[in-house]
Amino acid sequence: MAFPPTHPSLMRALAERNYTEPTPVQRAVIEEAGADRDLLVSARTGSGKTVAFGLAIAPNLLGSAERLQAADRPLALVIAPTRELALQVQRELEWLYAQTGARVVSCVGGMDPKRERRLLNEGAHIVVGTPGRLRDHIQRGSLDVSALKAVVLDEADEMLDLGFREDLEFILQTAPESRRTLLFSATIPKAITAMAQTYQRDALRIEASGGERGHADIEYRAIRVYPREAEHVVVNLLRYHEAASAIVFCHTRDAVRHLHAILLERGFSAVALSGELSQAERSHALQALRDGHARVCVATDVAARGIDLTSLGLVIHADLPQNAEVLQHRSGRTGRAGRKGISVLLVPPARRRRAEQILAIANARPTWGAPPTAEEIRQLDQQRLLADPILGTEVGEEDAGMVEALLTQRSPAEIAAALVRLHRSRLPAPEEVSDPGEAPTRKTRDAREPRAERREGPETDRKPRRSREDFGDAVWFRLNIGRKNNADPKWLLPMICRRGKIGREDVGSIRIFDHDTRFQVATRVAEAFASAARKPDGDNIRIDLYIEGKNRRVEQAEINVEPRKAKPFKPRPSPERAKAPEISSKATDTKKKKKKKPKKVG
Repeated sequence: MAFPPTHPSLMRALAERNYTEPTPVQRAVIEEAGADRDLLVSARTGSGKTVAFGLAIAPNLLGSAERLQAADRPLALVIAPTRELALQVQRELEWLYAQTGARVVSCVGGMDPKRERRLLNEGAHIVVGTPGRLRDHIQRGSLDVSALKAVVLDEADEMLDLGFREDLEFILQTAPESRRTLLFSATIPKAITAMAQTYQRDALRIEASGGERGHADIEYRAIRVYPREAEHVVVNLLRYHEAASAIVFCHTRDAVRHLHAILLERGFSAVALSGELSQAERSHALQALRDGHARVCVATDVAARGIDLTSLGLVIHADLPQNAEVLQHRSGRTGRAGRKGISVLLVPPARRRRAEQILAIANARPTWGAPPTAEEIRQLDQQRLLADPILGTEVGEEDAGMVEALLTQRSPAEIAAALVRLHRSRLPAPEEVSDPGEAPTRKTRDAREPRAERREGPETDRKPRRSREDFGDAVWFRLNIGRKNNADPKWLLPMICRRGKIGREDVGSIRIFDHDTRFQVATRVAEAFASAARKPDGDNIRIDLYIEGKNRRVEQAEINVEPRKAKPFKPRPSPERAKAPEISSKATDTKKKKKKKPKKVG
């Protein structure tokens, strides 16, 4: 279906960009039902929202004129949650309105405010910015919003999540009441509905996100991993899929720095994006991705908002998303504008149930599987080498002499072996990883055997339950929290596994005392656990080594942990079994009172 008739200048700009068929959201906003009305649009990331609201506000800005008059006070204001998204919107609107003479100015945090004030004073038709910076310009008088005809809130749900509610309310209250308000959001929670009721008039609700089915152009995959092997699985996934560009999501800045360093060490061309980077560093990293100088981006959720890469084919969730909305926002970096993409979640055994809940809420139906093995990647490398177009290229005159020289001095087998070695030397080496296996299926009540029948049968038919006392050779560690800090194994065990990147089967006894907690870690993974656990993780929980008896085989110097001086571990007796202390007979002896001397009289 071709684009419905719209402003001639915009139609020519769309034709130059080969926009022949509108996306659902673009078609919905320019229909007659939404003409000159406030809009509340639910549209997923990558659905062409920027072009959609650019087309929607064109009648308000241009009317019947072919071009805009000289820039004076802004006619439209577009608000985005992050710098990257605001700058991306500015670029899109610039080419869309190029033939109308529109001047588009950005005002975002991290940029020079003096330069922005100078551009605003020179005049602008459309201003795109982040909430905090726009409010600052309004309060300082450098941004005059008295002539606004349209205000657009892009990614409104994300702006509320980031704490921009007060800034948004200030901007909307300052703008003229006669303006047109367009609110775009991937999801429509209660907070967005309340804002729409307060600041919009007779808004038309448009569902252009494809309902609740998620991204039709994204293939979801869930990979079972051991926590300690998650980084190796990321390496293998990047090698297995060989996407032109990929994004790996982490929760924290520290996790981004750590994984970025690992990928660089393995030989990947990778960049990092986190909130601690300056605007110049972020712009340089994004440009490297667009130019193809970098293939992998390791980023936090906030830093990756607004990234639009045409070649992005793979999204890896190294840390599980917090909820379904975050999953959709992350995955929406790929599968954009009709292109296919892959979204891969790394799921440790302890987080499988949570992952299934998030995927179910997002209506994503993933394919569960094991991580790619090193052998599978090597087989793919062989197939890719055999299918490389360079092998079918005809030999040119310049190369003919070198070919004859090689064949004279070397055999074809030697030349082929050198080609294989050269091909492998350019690729990061795959990692050896293992599969935790499928989680045991939970039987329904009707499918369970009666309790009496389950008890029958020889003892050998039952699998003995492992005792924590028979855990085997282990090393004791200490946490600086105890009963007085509400320590509980229910949350201590997952935290220990996450901090140390180990599995539950590697943790033995957990003994909680008033001021500290001591637990066992299998000796075979103790060094790796100590190395991972001592790295900062955003909490105030410290893990120290506790050396006791035969566990001295793990040397302090090897794991680089300074243990506290402590007495050999002995569990404290429970209050019920504690014997009452014996009372010394001397303690009951009455002390002799000193006789008071009689006072002298006269």
